[in-house]
Amino acid sequence: MSLYRTELRRLAKRRFTRWMSLLGLLVLAAVVVGIFASNEKIDAAALAKAERAAEQQWQRDVQQNAQYRAECDKAKAAGTSQDGGFPEDCSVIQPPPREAIQADWFLPSTFDFRKNFGFALLPLAAILALVGFVVGASFVGAEWNTGGMMNLLLWRPKRLTVLLTKLAALLTGLVALAVPTTVLWFGSFWLVATFRGSTEKMTSGVWQSFALTGLRGLVLALFAATIGFALASLGRHTAMALGGAIGVMVVGQFGLAILLQMAGVRFAEAWLLPTYALAWLDKKVTLEDWDACQATYFGDCKPDTMDITWQQSSVMMAVGFTVILGAALWTMRRRDIS
Repeated sequence: MSLYRTELRRLAKRRFTRWMSLLGLLVLAAVVVGIFASNEKIDAAALAKAERAAEQQWQRDVQQNAQYRAECDKAKAAGTSQDGGFPEDCSVIQPPPREAIQADWFLPSTFDFRKNFGFALLPLAAILALVGFVVGASFVGAEWNTGGMMNLLLWRPKRLTVLLTKLAALLTGLVALAVPTTVLWFGSFWLVATFRGSTEKMTSGVWQSFALTGLRGLVLALFAATIGFALASLGRHTAMALGGAIGVMVVGQFGLAILLQMAGVRFAEAWLLPTYALAWLDKKVTLEDWDACQATYFGDCKPDTMDITWQQSSVMMAVGFTVILGAALWTMRRRDIS
């Protein structure tokens, strides 16, 4: 009997795998429903309504401006203009020009596929990564906790082969979940844009960019699943992976962020793991340091910047993957299994 097929079957039949996958899908479905409900399609009626709202807002501004100028004139005549904080010359109080009040300000939220779908890929990648991490940790952690790993090694004494086969089955199952989910995600938001927004200006280059972002999201999910699997194997328990993740995020990340801010470290976000995950998905994250203001010729204040690129993120992911999985394989080979 093939060990790989056996592990695939065991992964698919585990209730925790099914419930965790279903929970992830329900969260993603809730995101789609929420975005569909919170957006509207901009038609002629919506544009006309926005124009009327802009006109009404301008009329209110004109009325308020006229009232304020009348108060200024009255205070100046009484000699109390300084007490009221009015300008010396009341004629400078003028209503805004009509074109200053734009109708676009009053349009309802609408989903432009070209502009907005890139942001919608972030929750997809995050949910897939979370599901992969937790399922991966539980998949091997339960084997150690119940003694199933020891029984399996009596049948297949090649330790590394067994562990890597389990990992291969886990990653295959995650790909089988992630690929159709990603396709449905694209299709769902295309329908949202069709009925609640716009699908205009979609070119082959834009589709390619979205596809590459989705592919990077899949790689991130596979990376998270591998890390969860390796940590649980190191600790021989699911809690090792989950506890380690909570410790890194709560103590290592939040605590480190507070410490760096208190120390006044420039570009403190460059020391935090979520920055690199976001850079991996978005290709680049630009950090800003407003404390180092650089004045331009026009008197503007421009902060110092630092770019975190997806290439830098890929190096960190490769190092983390190699170190953690390598440690799990080394301990699997060296430890006393009993």
